[in-house]
Amino acid sequence: MSAKTLAVSLVILITSQTLFSQEQPEAVTPEKLEEVILTATRTKRQLSSLPLPVTLISQETIKQSGSLRLQEILNEQTGIITIADESGFEGVQIQGISSDYILILIDGVPLVGRSAGNFDLSRLTVGNIKQIEVVKGPSSSLYGSEALGGVINIITEKPPSEQLDGDVTYRIGSNTTQDVQASIKQGFKKLRYALFANRNSSNGYDLTPENEGQTVNPFVNYTVNGRVYYDFSDKLSLFGSARLYDQEQEAGLTVDNVRYEGDTDEREYNTHLKLDQKFDSPLTTTYELYYTNYQARELLQDPISAGVLSDNDFNQKLWRPEVRGNYAFAKAGSLTTGIGVQYDQLDRTFFDETVRFNSQYIYAQYDTTPLDKLNVIAGLRYDNHSEYSDQLSPKIALRYEATDAIAIKGSVGYGFKAPDFRQLYFDFTNAAVGYTVLGYNVALSKLQGLQDQDQILDVLISQDDLSQPLAAESSVGYNLGVTYKKGKWNGELNGFRNDFKNLIDTRIIARKQNGQNVFSYANFDKVFTTGFELNASYTFSKKLRLSAGYQLLYAYNNANREAVRDGQVFARDPETNQTVVIAAQDHFGLINRSRHNANAKLFYNIPSLDIAMNVRLLYRSKYAQFDTNGNNLIDRYDTSFVDGYLTTNVAASKTFYNDFTLQVGANNLFDYKDSNIPTLPGIQGYASLNYQF
Repeated sequence: MSAKTLAVSLVILITSQTLFSQEQPEAVTPEKLEEVILTATRTKRQLSSLPLPVTLISQETIKQSGSLRLQEILNEQTGIITIADESGFEGVQIQGISSDYILILIDGVPLVGRSAGNFDLSRLTVGNIKQIEVVKGPSSSLYGSEALGGVINIITEKPPSEQLDGDVTYRIGSNTTQDVQASIKQGFKKLRYALFANRNSSNGYDLTPENEGQTVNPFVNYTVNGRVYYDFSDKLSLFGSARLYDQEQEAGLTVDNVRYEGDTDEREYNTHLKLDQKFDSPLTTTYELYYTNYQARELLQDPISAGVLSDNDFNQKLWRPEVRGNYAFAKAGSLTTGIGVQYDQLDRTFFDETVRFNSQYIYAQYDTTPLDKLNVIAGLRYDNHSEYSDQLSPKIALRYEATDAIAIKGSVGYGFKAPDFRQLYFDFTNAAVGYTVLGYNVALSKLQGLQDQDQILDVLISQDDLSQPLAAESSVGYNLGVTYKKGKWNGELNGFRNDFKNLIDTRIIARKQNGQNVFSYANFDKVFTTGFELNASYTFSKKLRLSAGYQLLYAYNNANREAVRDGQVFARDPETNQTVVIAAQDHFGLINRSRHNANAKLFYNIPSLDIAMNVRLLYRSKYAQFDTNGNNLIDRYDTSFVDGYLTTNVAASKTFYNDFTLQVGANNLFDYKDSNIPTLPGIQGYASLNYQF
């Protein structure tokens, strides 16, 4: 029996049990408690009261969807797309802003380990998550570098006050994907603890069987997380957390008819200590110490000759102490301030030595309601960094309650991203092709070394071109929206615009004797993303809820737009074999950006029978992966376009004897495949059993 047939049969089985069972009379729907957000302001705020564009994904939504890893649940949210980079890692795109500029947090502290730009979201299981908070738009006024495009904060579940809880789940699915997790949570009078463990494995899959090797190779990974909460008194409490992630994945590559094999090992460790203190005055303070370490190693060699194709190491560490406080004024709002130091260190193959960054920062945010219906949040952060000029990041956001049902909100913020280790210190030469990539800070000395070895034909830049520090990338983001909440309706329309400058990209700095180029990095591009997002939901009853979302996105390089407008860009028309001028309507925009993204979700619950079912439809319009005709932009004559597609995810669950829950489902139910989308392996059917105690 195929995975598709199995998944559909199980869903029908649970559905039929619903239709032919005697239902209990529907009770009055209780008023749902307001959802609380922490990330947007670093203080507790009700979601509906925030003046910023925020998406909250609850634990209930995660469980109903059957998602295992972070990228699966994020990909179902309006305006959020997951994209794989050249390493194969899936990163997240928000409002058309790529993963490089999205900060990933867990319980408010950052995660590291971006070998090629994307943060690999599959490293994060969702098994012990209380909620996921996504803040869209520049957030550097609170979080500094890498929050240029937004913040994703994964908040783990807190143990109960005075009881013992736990659960065990086993899931099996297509490609022999297996996921086993167990958790235990217990609370005493002053002490609470939580332990969580997860094992995830798969045999991988292959979208191009005509080629040797698999699209995704077999892997197994483990996640272990322990958390402790201790209340010394009503005014003093301690939180401690330690987390370990470990993965081993088979690797293989064929070059010049030689098959190289090996494996890739990843390990991540982080520990987090936090002391919260309340004073007799309306002042609270937090003292925080955080450390994380991400390591990756890849070894590929010929099993016959033992010749080595690739032997790479990546070892990044981050330390961060921070102190912050919040003071609530009697009738004038609250002030949040913070000060901290961050130390980054990376030891990597293709670096001459271990490189280190250090930075100091201070920030303040004032949250006030000067009028009964007007809320204003103003924030400012100063960053002093060892490798680039100081940054000042302001932000202001307002929310006005026009009526009991309608609110208008808007924000303007500045974001920045520091040049990363790779852009400053990389020293890589492709042995097979012969090109070289040099980090900005080492380019002059390395180029001189290549000249001394008589490898350089000519140099295309002056020494002055590499003598000034590489500037941080920056953006100004604007959001303006309206929310509507009345009775069973809930909706939000948000328009956005993000203007970027000093974007960092590669440029040719010299030509080699072998005909290849030497590349380095430079600030030059100006880019913008703009559009709007629409979300709406209607709750028919406590059994049935329908929601839908849509994003319209335009994302362009300003220099390319000007060149097109001036008639300076050309391409060959494959139908006529003639060279044509690219018109404005032929210019598509940035790579990996779809003009349209949409979703529709139907959730149907029968509490009296402990049954829950849902269907989620996800649509993405066409997009281009890279320029194919050499004019340095995406136009209608490029051949790397991926056609628009629709995927359908379904899940159904049934609880037995109060403690056992069976869930069955299928992602990509109608088995859509495209070899250009390596993260979409066709239908993924699964069945899981959960036991709670």
